[in-house]
Amino acid sequence: MNYTQLKAAIADYTQNTFTETEYATFVTQAEQRIYNTVQFPSLRKNVTGSTSSGNKYLSCPGDFLSVYSMAVIDASGNYTYLLTKDVNFIRQVYPNPTTSVGLPKYYALFGPTTTSGPSPVLTDELSFILGPTPDAVYSIELHYFFYPESITVAADGQTWLGDNMDSVLLYGSLVEAYTFMKGEQDLMALYDGKYKEALGLAKRLGDGLERGDAYRDGQAKVKVE
Repeated sequence: MNYTQLKAAIADYTQNTFTETEYATFVTQAEQRIYNTVQFPSLRKNVTGSTSSGNKYLSCPGDFLSVYSMAVIDASGNYTYLLTKDVNFIRQVYPNPTTSVGLPKYYALFGPTTTSGPSPVLTDELSFILGPTPDAVYSIELHYFFYPESITVAADGQTWLGDNMDSVLLYGSLVEAYTFMKGEQDLMALYDGKYKEALGLAKRLGDGLERGDAYRDGQAKVKVE
């Protein structure tokens, strides 16, 4: 289901028409609810960056939401996966960032980054703190959770979710649209029930089938009475 078809379905189901802004709001809100409920592989992104010698901070990507894993790669190409800790742990273990240097072992989500200059300003992006402070330039590989491009702005009007799990996207959007309309409670309950049913199927895929295989887990089967 592409975005044009999705908007037409929303209008048909609700027997109403909406502005382009309203359609986009319904759909993006539904996408956000789905993406925070089911961890599809399409929500993972992998990027590489590098540390700076003597700098204990590392900027997060602009579309970063949360970490799956972070690894530091030494000059020989060896991967060492860092352990996540609280900021206070890193401060306690490595109290002096100028003398506590070496290959990083830990990381913590530190907080918003700041601009450089005489009057630093907090930005909307986050940063990590590393411990110990890197003693050289190391490559960093980060796997993280992000929101993929919304179907509302996709160049071809299509996304993985719309192509493969259009039912959960449709009913999620209908719940948002009918809430906006302040619709009748029986229909609201119907759409919400359909959404939860479709969400269960999506969760079976994203948090179930895509996390195993028949060799390791055996084939999925229903018990015969």
